[in-house]
This record gives sequence, C-alpha cells and structure tokens, in this order.
Amino acid sequence: MDYKKTAQQVLRYVGGKENVSELTHCFTRLRFILKNSELPQKDKLLKVEGVISVVESNGQYQVVLGNKVEQVYEQLETMLSDVPESKKETPHISLGSKLLNTITAIFTPTIPAIAASGMLKGILAVASIVATTFYQLDIKENDTYVILNAASDALFYFMPIILGYAAAKVFKTNEYIAMIIGATLCYPTIVALMTGETAVSLFGLGITKANYVSSVIPIIIAVFILSYVQRFLEKVIPEVLKIIMVPTLSLLVMIPTTLLVFGPIGIYIGQFINWIYYYIMNFSPILLGAFIGGIWCILVIFGAHRAIIPIGINDVAQTGRQNLLAFAGAANFSQAGAALGVFLKTKNKSLKTVAASATVTALFGITEPAIYGVNLRLKKPMIYAVISGAAGGALMGWGGSYGIAFANQGVLTIPVYADAGTKAFLSYLIGCSIAFFGACALTMILGFKDLPSEDQEVVKNDSDELSISDYDIKVLSPIKGQVIPLSEVEDEVCSSGALGKGIAIYPEIGEVRAPMDCTVSALYPTLHAIKLVLDNGIEMLIHIGIDTVELKGTHFESFVSVDDHVEKGSKIVSFDRDAIVAAGYDITTSLIITNSPQYRAIDSSNQPQVTNEDNLLFIKL
Repeated sequence: MDYKKTAQQVLRYVGGKENVSELTHCFTRLRFILKNSELPQKDKLLKVEGVISVVESNGQYQVVLGNKVEQVYEQLETMLSDVPESKKETPHISLGSKLLNTITAIFTPTIPAIAASGMLKGILAVASIVATTFYQLDIKENDTYVILNAASDALFYFMPIILGYAAAKVFKTNEYIAMIIGATLCYPTIVALMTGETAVSLFGLGITKANYVSSVIPIIIAVFILSYVQRFLEKVIPEVLKIIMVPTLSLLVMIPTTLLVFGPIGIYIGQFINWIYYYIMNFSPILLGAFIGGIWCILVIFGAHRAIIPIGINDVAQTGRQNLLAFAGAANFSQAGAALGVFLKTKNKSLKTVAASATVTALFGITEPAIYGVNLRLKKPMIYAVISGAAGGALMGWGGSYGIAFANQGVLTIPVYADAGTKAFLSYLIGCSIAFFGACALTMILGFKDLPSEDQEVVKNDSDELSISDYDIKVLSPIKGQVIPLSEVEDEVCSSGALGKGIAIYPEIGEVRAPMDCTVSALYPTLHAIKLVLDNGIEMLIHIGIDTVELKGTHFESFVSVDDHVEKGSKIVSFDRDAIVAAGYDITTSLIITNSPQYRAIDSSNQPQVTNEDNLLFIKL
C-alpha cells in the first residue's frame, strides 16, 4: 500500500487541505474537523485504497483505515504542515455547543466525589431518623456525626477550590493559581467580611457583598479570565522572570477583579439560572417533574444530561436541597422496571440473564446496562420507560419532593429525600413505584418484539457446521462482563465487521487482561485501544468503549508498553468504568480479530456472561 498516495487521495476527497481545520487520529481512524462539511466526497473516499469506512459523528468526519491509520496520518501531517496558521481556524461551532462541552469537561471529574458526598449525607440522614424514631436520641451533636457530616459537606463548602482546579485543566491555565483564587473566596476572613453588616471596599472601590462559599459560577468565570491574563503575561514578561512574576501578577490582577467584577456577575448568573428553573417549578411542578422524569434517560443517551446537572449541583451548594435528581430518579426506576418486564416476558435465555442483571444495576443508579443492553435494544420498552418516568416525576413534582444532597438516583440514596417532609417523601416513594412498576407492567402487557431463542451471534467464514470440539484454538475473555453480539455495538465501524470478526463485552470491572501469552503490538496514547498479537499468531484489537478517545487517557491506566511480552492473565490496562459512564460514554468494549480472513471460522461464546477464565472466541485454522 502506498501511504503517501492514500493520504493525498483522502485529503483531496475531504475537500483539500484548506478545508481541514484540525486532524487527529485514534487506533483505527482519522478524525477530521472540517470547515465545510458539504465538500467531502464520501463515495470517492470509499474507493481509496485502504479506506474501510467513513463515519460522521460528534462533529467529526472520520475516515476508517484500520491498522494503517498511523502511517497515513504521518503523511497527512506533512501535507498539512505548510498550511498558514491563519487558515487553520476552527470551524463555526454554536455557542450552545461550546458551552455544553465546557460545562461537561469541568463538572465530569467532580461527579464521583459529589456522588460520594451525597451518599454519605444519605447514610447520616438514615442514622439520624433511626436514632430519633426508635431511641429518642438526637445524634447530631455527637462528635462522630459532626465529623462525618463535615466530610459530607466539605466538597460543597470548598466548591470554588475544587472547580478552580477542574476549570484550570479545561482552560489550560495554572491549576494552583486557580485554586488560590477559589480558596480566597472561601477564606474565613473574606467570608466574614462579605457576610457582615458593614460595607466592604477594595482600593477605595465598593465591593458587592456576596457569600462565595459553595458557589459554582464565579470561580469558573474567574479561571476563564485567568487563562487569558496568564497568556498575556507570559508573552510580555522576560523568560528569566516568568516563574515568579507570572503567578504573582496573575494573583494581583485576578483577586481584585474577581471580587469587584467577575464574582458578582457569577453570583447573579447563578441566581438567574435558579430563578428560571424555579419559575418553571412554581408555574407547574407537575409539568417540570414529568419532563425531567420522562426525558432524563433520553438525555443520558446523547450525553446532554450533563448540561443540566450543574443546576442541581448549584442548587445544593446554595440552598442545601435539590429536586432535579428526585425527578431523574423516576427515570432511573422506570429503566429498571422496563428491564424487569423484559426479564419476565422474554423467552430468550441470554436476554433474560442480561435483563436481570440490568434491573439490579439500574435500581442502584447505573442505568446504562438497562438502556443499551435491554430497553433501547428492543425499542418499545424504552418508550414504556419514558411514559412511566414522566408519570412518576409528575407525582413527585405535585408532592414537592426534594433531596438534601446531590446523590445518584437509586435505592441506596432514597434516605436523601426523607427530610423533605411526609408528603414530599411519600410522593417520592410513590413516584418511584409508579415509574418502576408502571414500566414493568406496560412492558409485560403491551409487549415487544422478542429476540430469537438463540441470540448469540455465530461468526463464520464458511458454511461448515462446527461443534466446539472442531475448533483448533480457544481464546479466553480478556474482560469480565456481559457478552453482546458485535453487530449490536453502537459503533458502525466495529459492528459492520469492517475491521474483522469478533464479539463485544459490557465490562463488569475495569480491567483488561491478556487472554493468552501475547505481545503488545500497539497501545494508543489515550489507552482506549490495544492491539495484541497472541503467540499463536492471532491479532486481537481491544477497543474500550465508544468515542472514549475523547477522554484523552483520563480514567485509564496502562501496565504494559509496546513490544512487551505478557503472560496469560496479566493486567494490561485498567479503567474507571463508573467515571467513564458518568462522563456519558458507552463502555461497551469490542474484541476484534483483525486478521480474520486467515481463519476458516471464528465462533463466539454463547454464554451471556464471561469471566477471565471463560473461553470467549473459538478459531478454526
């Protein structure tokens, strides 16, 4: 294959180098951001030697090349190197998209800590209720309670520091200067000044008094401005003085401007957002509850739920309560109910197993297995879940349900909603029940198109009917989890079989282990894709999740390097599955035999779930 010629043709058919704003690549595909998405000639691109497929996704024009992508990318880099920087402008992206992407990037890393704080607060709420109800004890003055309560509140109290660090990572500025700005807003003397009765001034200028403890928006605005201040200072200050003068001047500029300008602006914006949300709430809490309860899991599919999560976070930080996740809880329980209905009705043993597992995980707040593995897969149960979630959310809105912490929605966090009062708490419980049992009943009564009795895909390269004993090679599963046919993966390139035959796994734990003694032939820098050459010659591509290349290695850890020879069962890569899911990504992992044409047949396991000790793929030489 002539890589230079392929690169030239690809560049020509995506509209020429003047149409390329940005080019990156992952393990199998070139990822273009184009100025004019109407210029590419897809039909001609598909005829270029080496091009397997063309996919348009998430604002990117993706050209799939499989194992040859790096060589073609190198050629393209050379061809694009002479394009003037003035012509490499980023194509127009709507302000809404930019804002959504920024909010997502800032808040996503903090969600596990926020969820843990909410869970701890829920446990304390249960302990307090039990002690008061059964033992007539007030444990809120107990030292243990005070310490644990401080742990549950600390993140929200010091939110400006936490978000200062996260925002600095996004805006590419000094994380520690950003944290100092956040810490200044929380500093006890400053808090006392800003909450006292006397006027406060800085350099003779009056400061708008506001309590920045637990605030969200002011620090984000301040760090955004800091990123520009820092770049300016780095340009004008001599190299020998930068290490001291850039951070010093950054603080001297940003602390006053934050307190005088950006802090008050942020406070007003946060108040305005809350005003809008509660204006709708006051207009019709039933309507708002129905909307969030019905649409929440739809938003999860597209990752758009991350745009409204900050409303709940800001609400808890400012008022100590939120109803956003109460309504979202109805959506979660409806997904669990629909999955249970599938479990009770389906005659497909494999689907029954997947649905049972998905029901349990959804009840504990992890809905992705239910959404992707069951309800969305069958379509109608997803519709029933939306209807039931809306009904449950509407009842919660009517009853005034709210939680005292920002906590994941599931059976373990029900106590978070217990302090809202009898009517509100009962409304929450009944709303969850309506969502759960309603979705289950609709799924069983109205039904869905069931999968065939044997839904596991058997992938063969010829028409021979083979028994397990006929296969020459048995490959263990590198991942523990639920088995999914490759054709059902929500990634056109993998599911089409263009890269080779294989299977997919929805991981139960975030570990990839060597299925046999093998050599690591490729390890993409973001660690989401690994290629192994087994000692018997089989070439296996392991692609963790869908579009996880966008995480740029966050939540992944490698234990090997390229060209390492590893023994069967050795850990290769680990990943934080919960954090990746919380970030809005599907973690379904594709396992593909990239040299499939060399084998007579490739068969996949018919087990619904596998461990690292189970055979997953069977190869006929």
